[in-house]
Amino acid sequence: MKIYVFHGVNLHLLGVREPEIYGKTSLGELNTRLITMGIDNEIAVECRQTNHEGEMIDWITELKPTDFLIINPGAWTHSSYALYDVLKGVKVPALEVHISNIYAREGFRSHSLVVGACLGQISGLGTDSYLLALAYAIEFQKYRQNEGVEKN
Repeated sequence: MKIYVFHGVNLHLLGVREPEIYGKTSLGELNTRLITMGIDNEIAVECRQTNHEGEMIDWITELKPTDFLIINPGAWTHSSYALYDVLKGVKVPALEVHISNIYAREGFRSHSLVVGACLGQISGLGTDSYLLALAYAIEFQKYRQNEGVEKN
């Protein structure tokens, strides 16, 4: 049982790219916070980032049904039917996250192709969006482990 955090396209630029929108926290700092939160809750957290959609799809395909995925697809949110299809296909519980409020930005950003394959979405809370998603994922995994059933 593991929680994966997959960061999509351009998220390696966190802390540098448009800090007025995405904040000043680097991807390394965010990953450290997530991994530490996992350790504190005795659940393994693995973070990965890619700018290559096919690589992201391969990673998702390798997940087990007992895993949990937190995914920030970046711009693929608005363009990738392939990510939607693979998320539906693997049946891994997933949350979509965004640092910015995608509904308060350019019109094209307010439509997610990915969210329909996820349990839900957290956006607009800066890097805390990830921490809230991880808090939910930890509780989801603990419930699943203790009860042996899926949580809705």
